[in-house]
Amino acid sequence: MSFEIDVRLRRGATELSYAFETGNGLTALFGPSGAGKTSLLDAVAGLVRPVSGRIVVSGKPVFDRERRIDLRPEQRRCGYVFQDLRLFPHKSVRGNLEFGWKLAPQDQRWLAFETALEFLGIGHLLDRMPATLSGGEAQRVAIGRALLSGPRFLLMDEPLASVDTARRGEILTLIERVRDELSLPILYVSHDRAEVDRLASRIIPVEPAG
Repeated sequence: MSFEIDVRLRRGATELSYAFETGNGLTALFGPSGAGKTSLLDAVAGLVRPVSGRIVVSGKPVFDRERRIDLRPEQRRCGYVFQDLRLFPHKSVRGNLEFGWKLAPQDQRWLAFETALEFLGIGHLLDRMPATLSGGEAQRVAIGRALLSGPRFLLMDEPLASVDTARRGEILTLIERVRDELSLPILYVSHDRAEVDRLASRIIPVEPAG
């Protein structure tokens, strides 16, 4: 199984519960804004601690309350593509990519820097600053930074949110290539049904609590 998740989270006064198992490929968390999809991604990444339960990725427990397992985010080797991208505005595209590259110990770097540039089609952007990029270009850089960190799995939170309609098809095709050619387990958040129908091998509905 790629993801085995059975956890409870607390967000303010609200308690959120999730329980599912997935196979290989891309698993989509589908539901309206505010339903708690991003909260679960943050828990899988190690940015939020669940109240109880366990999270296993590709057979490795990253959180298990009963067994007192709670790996630090860097130990989980998670590539996280955030909804707001979070590129460093003071660093060039090269600097942002090198940040991801330097996060990974040398023996965990399974994607060469030049290979990532070619795969994502961003070699010509290296000297540009994030503020000068289109939404689609910035998204490619954010995906590249995540891949260069040597992840065991990817988390993608509404990756098309900042991409204009004209570029959505390009980024969808890129995500399909990441899914099919790199064979990484992916947990993907969206509230767009057509998007998840195209990309996902399994769709997990997430409804607002209460």
